Amino acid sequence: MNTATQLRAALADRLTEEGTLREPEWSSAARAVPRELFTRSYFQAVVGSVPTTYRPVREGEPGWLEGVYSDETLTTQLDGRTRPDDVTEGIVPGSPSSSSTLPSLVLRMWHQLGTEAGHRVLEIGTGTGYSTALGAHRLGDANLTSIEFDPVVGGAAAAALNVAGFAPRLIIGDGLRGDPDGGRYDRLIATCSVRYIPLPWLHQVRPGGKILVALSGWSYANALALLDVTSPGQATGRFLPGYTSFMIARSHDRPPRPTLALLPGDERPSQINPANLDDWTGGWIAQLAAPSAERMGAGAEQILWDVSTGSQARTVPDATGGWSVVQRGPVRLWDRVERAVRCWQDAGAPHQEAFGITVSPAGQRVWLGAEDGPGWDLPI
Repeated sequence: MNTATQLRAALADRLTEEGTLREPEWSSAARAVPRELFTRSYFQAVVGSVPTTYRPVREGEPGWLEGVYSDETLTTQLDGRTRPDDVTEGIVPGSPSSSSTLPSLVLRMWHQLGTEAGHRVLEIGTGTGYSTALGAHRLGDANLTSIEFDPVVGGAAAAALNVAGFAPRLIIGDGLRGDPDGGRYDRLIATCSVRYIPLPWLHQVRPGGKILVALSGWSYANALALLDVTSPGQATGRFLPGYTSFMIARSHDRPPRPTLALLPGDERPSQINPANLDDWTGGWIAQLAAPSAERMGAGAEQILWDVSTGSQARTVPDATGGWSVVQRGPVRLWDRVERAVRCWQDAGAPHQEAFGITVSPAGQRVWLGAEDGPGWDLPI
């Protein structure tokens, strides 16, 4: 075996031992698909850099192949335009905008989707094409359609898939609009996050089919949901165990904004510890309560800024050992967050798997415990 084959087998063995690979069909895919074809170059974060900077790692360089077969997400684009081969020397700043998701997460999600032989699957977010290749190996090219928003990313994925010997149907376009030709799919899997479930998906996945997607928002808190489509335009589901996050779909990302200027406002004691928002589920609860807000800061010093109205909230420790909050603008952001966090705490502060989601023509609602329990409307 060559080095790549050995590393691929070792990764598959490790994922099998950890319980990620539970079906022989997916184990075969993991052992067969050469990830190195899809990540010929990638960015590596420079340890300790603030803000984070990146250096390119290119095919054949020391450590390149070991990085390819690490169970890590490999960043392949920054700021929607910069790819590793665009960097001639040194390190560069930027925000990740495309990546090859860590193999354990990709394979776990394919398992969670419950795909079977003969299923037609729509994948939203081709990315590098690695996940697409795994799906094509398991389902066959004819049963998989994948949509990528970025034409440069999509073109590179198409070339890599061709070299790897796969030929699923590939589309360049906004995956949140679904298949432009329509379709009747059994499953839909998204490798980007969304603020709400796009309506075309609910009509292109047949009743009885499933949708697997991470819900996020402008504070970039994530929760992975598996929904059963009950009828055209309607679905219900639960959030899954674990901690899954994806980059938000570009058409759902927050609009451009000016530099934040903290302004005076009304001050009062905070009824919750602001550090609750640093908890994985606590931060997501805050996002549900204030879906148009961006969250900054950490610990006792949190900042919420409503992108649509300019409303602000910021917390600081006070002299009594508690916390104060200053709010201004038409939306009292911290009031909403306090009510939501206290509701969650009253229920025992459970993980997201205690929550569910109901989608209907009337709206989309995330609820705690049971469908008639406390809940929050998604910003559709």
